[in-house]
Amino acid sequence: MKELVNYISCFGDFNSYQQEVIISKTQIMDLRKDAYFSQAGKVPKQVGFVLEGVLRGCYYTNTGAEVTRCFISENSLVADYLNFEANTVSSDYIQACTDCKLATFSKNDWDSFSQLIEGWDVAKNKMVQICLYQKSRKAPVILQDATTRYLEFLEHYPLLVNRVPLAYIASYLGVTQQSLSRIRKNIR
Repeated sequence: MKELVNYISCFGDFNSYQQEVIISKTQIMDLRKDAYFSQAGKVPKQVGFVLEGVLRGCYYTNTGAEVTRCFISENSLVADYLNFEANTVSSDYIQACTDCKLATFSKNDWDSFSQLIEGWDVAKNKMVQICLYQKSRKAPVILQDATTRYLEFLEHYPLLVNRVPLAYIASYLGVTQQSLSRIRKNIR
């Protein structure tokens, strides 16, 4: 739980009692590769913090094409936060790219921190802004050539290239797997 406490402490000055309150409400979830943390057609029920592993935010177009919107790795908050907060049905998925271990909070526990921990709302708003930014990032600008998009991916996610399936990276970049393989071969 040290990682979770360190993360939350970046957004507020919480004393040991407040940290213990947060830890006491934490549930540990093991999520197997390809399992969903949140699914389209369902109301998201929890907020998570990634202790181990990589997840991705994705959706399906009206033609059935799968699009990876973002990647979420260790020491990051993960949630379909707008739907979680509004208690509404999601149209996106959050899926494990690898086996994952998450610290999770139910809606009731997450909301209770506002009454139990002074300064929680300010810290929560900062954490949520980062979470929403990650999820709202669309795939790289299509006006760029595919090689430039891949190089930017490597710059933003240097540790993910060998951890997630190439199909997900190709989807994020807006290229086919074959094109991605050619790009990777030409860069080496």
